[in-house]
Amino acid sequence: MIHAPAHVKRARLGLFLALLTAALLRFWALSQGIGFNPGVDEPEVMERAVRMMKTGDLNPHFFDYPSLYMYVEMAVSIVRFMVGAMQGKWSSLAHAGTEDFYLWARGMTALLGTLTVWVVYRAGLRWGPQVALLASVLIAVMPLHVRESHYVLTDVPSTFVMMVTFLLSLRAHERATLGAFALAGLAAGLAGALKYNGILAVVMPLVACALTPRLRGSRIVCAMTIVAVMVGAFLVAAPYTMLDLPHFLNQFARLSSEYKMPAAVSEPVWLIYLKHLRLALQWPGSLMVIGGFAVGVWRVARDQDRLRWVLAVAFPLLYFRFISQQNIIFARYLLPIVPFLSILAAAAVVTFVAWMRSTGVPMRVRHAITIALTVIAIAPPAYRAIAYDADQAKTWTQALAYDWIRRELPPGTSIRLEGSVAPKLPGAYKVTYAKQLRMDGTPDYAGKGIQYLVASSQVYGQYDSPVVFPAEHREYQAIFGQTDEVARFTPSAEHPGPELRILKVRQP
Repeated sequence: MIHAPAHVKRARLGLFLALLTAALLRFWALSQGIGFNPGVDEPEVMERAVRMMKTGDLNPHFFDYPSLYMYVEMAVSIVRFMVGAMQGKWSSLAHAGTEDFYLWARGMTALLGTLTVWVVYRAGLRWGPQVALLASVLIAVMPLHVRESHYVLTDVPSTFVMMVTFLLSLRAHERATLGAFALAGLAAGLAGALKYNGILAVVMPLVACALTPRLRGSRIVCAMTIVAVMVGAFLVAAPYTMLDLPHFLNQFARLSSEYKMPAAVSEPVWLIYLKHLRLALQWPGSLMVIGGFAVGVWRVARDQDRLRWVLAVAFPLLYFRFISQQNIIFARYLLPIVPFLSILAAAAVVTFVAWMRSTGVPMRVRHAITIALTVIAIAPPAYRAIAYDADQAKTWTQALAYDWIRRELPPGTSIRLEGSVAPKLPGAYKVTYAKQLRMDGTPDYAGKGIQYLVASSQVYGQYDSPVVFPAEHREYQAIFGQTDEVARFTPSAEHPGPELRILKVRQP
């Protein structure tokens, strides 16, 4: 019987622990907000996935995102419906609401987020098992990746497939066959079918093709094959891009124009994204990433086998520049480069340890420094990730308000809510939303048929000072004075969220 060497067993155990950690952090508190406060843009995917399941119409009629993840979540919803039907939960599709499918849909995102850790490990083996293991742990606890793995959005799935493209590009470089490069091109096409900017992943197999010295066949043929397979995969995975071409082009043009509108921020976009990265990595991790870039540039100049370093350094810079040219800013847009930064940070640590060994630093000192570097790289992001999940696992004020309304107010009640984090109420209620209640400009809510208001400190809390905001403060005090407060949900350590006041409109 052949036994695996001790270092292989340790690596396997380390990978298992990294995957277990990643899964726990991504599946913990997965149900937060379902039914009353979904994440920003989650309904864009879920409502279309459920509609396609119920109608059989596979045209999403929506092209702000490509359609692949809608199809994936449609398949998940079908399985969820069949399981629920067998359990007696539903007797027809009409009995199932979109909110019934969120938990399983989020589970798919969490699964892909966890699998990203495995792909990072496999790619990191090109730098050695130490780099692979440390990089996989770093991405496992990365708070930005942990947070976004809780939502039905395209960023985590596209990051997963872009990392698969990276891994397949390295593999194609090693095998130097046309089929291996075509497979990497296929992955790039699927990345684009998940999120349009995922198309940038095609740069990786193209660069690998250009830098493979013993390529079997013509480089031109190789590059054309990569692009052709990429386009084909994109169109198969998002077919209505062509089948509903005018609608796609119109929405794509509108979306592109929105991203080019002047940004409503005072700082350069690239600087805002750097701050987001610093928050995700914390200062120790940020310094290690800078060190990893320095090592990468040095290796590109010196190593004969430089492709891994070229891709690890150049692709995140290319992607960062691309999103920095867009004027709609979300931290989640940085996700595709986070795995690369994890690899570079790990490479910096391992390179430093190797340098200590070569300069004769005593083993005990080396081990102590290695442990210290590992801890300061992992502990700060892990702490933030755990804190985020622990916070999400609590009962938020929106949930308390939602439950109170469902319990105390009958269906058909007309309710007006304010703010972007107000609880989303079922269709049985007559619900309208306002950016700010004070902007309604009328005290005559009863004349408009509105029976209740829900005021949020996310909005009115900005105007607490009658000195700084005299007009706004006065307008909110007028609203509070002309209504009767029937419930208030104040945030606490156990119940985070905004303060919510439920106000009954006085009837004439």
